[in-house]
This record gives sequence, C-alpha cells and structure tokens, in this order.
Amino acid sequence: MIIIPCLLLIITITNKGVINMNIKKIGLTALAGSLVATSAFAGSMSATGSASFEVQHNNGSAANAGKAWSMGNSVTFAGSGELDNGLNITASFELDQGAAAGTGPFDSHGLTIGNDTFGTLTFQGHGGAAAQTAIDDMASGDIWDNGFSATGAPTSSSTNNMLAYKLPEMVDGLSVNVSYVPHTAASSQYASTMDWAVAYTGVEGLTVGYGSGENKATKGSEADVSSYYVKYAYGPVTVAFHETEFDSEATTTTADIDFTAYSVAYTVTDEISVAYKVADLSTPNASGDADQEVSGVTASYTAGGMTISGKMVNGDNMAYSTAASADKSMWKLAASFAF
Repeated sequence: MIIIPCLLLIITITNKGVINMNIKKIGLTALAGSLVATSAFAGSMSATGSASFEVQHNNGSAANAGKAWSMGNSVTFAGSGELDNGLNITASFELDQGAAAGTGPFDSHGLTIGNDTFGTLTFQGHGGAAAQTAIDDMASGDIWDNGFSATGAPTSSSTNNMLAYKLPEMVDGLSVNVSYVPHTAASSQYASTMDWAVAYTGVEGLTVGYGSGENKATKGSEADVSSYYVKYAYGPVTVAFHETEFDSEATTTTADIDFTAYSVAYTVTDEISVAYKVADLSTPNASGDADQEVSGVTASYTAGGMTISGKMVNGDNMAYSTAASADKSMWKLAASFAF
C-alpha cells in the first residue's frame, strides 16, 4: 500500500471573530483512497482587522485647504505554532487598502521565530520598523498625521527585507533590539544599514529608551540617526519627551536636523482620554529662525472595538519657511472599528 501524506485543515470561528485553525497530517492511500491518520501538528491562525472613516478640514494654501472624506481598512492574517524543539514560529501578512504601489493588496508581512530563552528573530519582507525607527515619535504621535506636509522625526533607512533580533530578557524590564537591512538592487538605499535600541521599564510607570541607526538612502548624504525618549505615567497622567538627532554628511544647511517633542496625556475615564502634544523640527546649520513647529490637542472615546476621536493641529513655518502661507491648521474627526 502506498501512503501519500497531505494536510487537513480544521477551522472554527469564535464569537469574537477569531479564526482558529488546527493542522492535522493524514495519509491518503493511492490504491483504495481511504484516509489513515499518521500524526498531528497543532497550530492556530487568527484574523484581525480594522475599518475607519474620517472627515478633515485644512486651512492654509489652496493646495491643502478644504474638507475631505476618506476611509481606511486592513486585515491581518497570522498563523502560529510551536516546533518540536520548543521554538515558536509566526507568519503574518496584511491586506491594506493603502498598500504602496507595486506591492498589490499586501502591506506588512513577516516571519518570526524564537522563544524566551533564545530571543526572537524576525524577517520582515515589507513594512515593520528598524530598531531605532521603532522608538520615534513616542511623544508627538498622531499630530504628524495632519495633511499639510509636516514631517515627523527623521529615521534610518528602508526597513523592507529587514532581519531583526530581539535578545532574551536578561534583566527584568530591559529589552535590546538590533536590525539589519542588506543592500540589494531593488532596495531604496545604496548600502547596508544596521540599527540598535535599548529600552527599560523596570521602574513602575517609567519607560526610557535609546536607539541609534544609519540612513544611507543617498550616496554622499549618509547620516547617523540617534533617538532617546522618557515617558512616565502616574495615575491618570502620562508625560513624555523625545529627541532625535540626524547628523548628515551632506553639505547643505538643512541636512542636519534636530527633532524634539513632548506631550501630556490625561485619562479622564476608562473610555475617555485627552492629550496635548508639541513637536519642533529645526536645522541647526541654517541661518535665521525658521523652526518648524506643530502643536495639537487630541481626544478619544473608546467603547469596546469602536473609537471616536478628534484633533485640532496648528503648524508654523512648514518646510522651514517664514512666509505667511507656511502657517497652517487643521481639524479631523474619525471613527474606527477593530475586530
């Protein structure tokens, strides 16, 4: 009798919309066509996602003024399981309405393998964040999603086809991450880059971190990027500060960038929170005083998987310009649903 192995998927859907999948290896006889169970490998698969719609009004130049409705949605599928040697493996990919051109409907996708003893190794085919990039915008957060061309903290290079490693936790509250992006003909950088970052959460309410990386998107304009942040939560109040320095080898006066941000957030109830955030982008080698500053107030209400949010943001000296047209403002109302 000849036995041909194949896989049988047993799928169940919970009342919360989570898909559980059991993978069972079975044998199929070529002579009689009967099924013979030989062994089993247990795994699981989950599907999570979100949908949102929003209305935004911008004041400023004609190109940015007006009201606009928009919608976003994404679905992430993840399959995971434990190997015989104790390592855990997870593969995930995201279907995203806003995926970049050339990637089709797929956005972030990656493969992770590891455990608490050996650490975690991740291959990120697209999306994700390098070690240094992952700690950016800790304080300023979503005020950069403003629609009038203000940019957030400068970062290291592309993170597509990135290899990242998170060391096992050797000290309570201490995490260490490193990432490496090789140069390829299709990459958006001309040379390989490496980033690293450390974070500590061993004191109740306190989070501190530091990271360093490289930006090699353009030959002759290589840059070292370093960031640090401090965040402290006491009761309903959370304060945060973040700074990034972008030191470039380019000779232009705006090549070097200093980014600073701070925020104060208050949790009114379990469902309602408000925050005030400020971020400043300056070019220390440029003459004159044209620092780009963005400040905003945000508020949100959460009920289960639904979040209703709003924000008002002001921007001064956008693109480091002192012209009157470089001062802009906006407001946004949004509703999002997670499942």
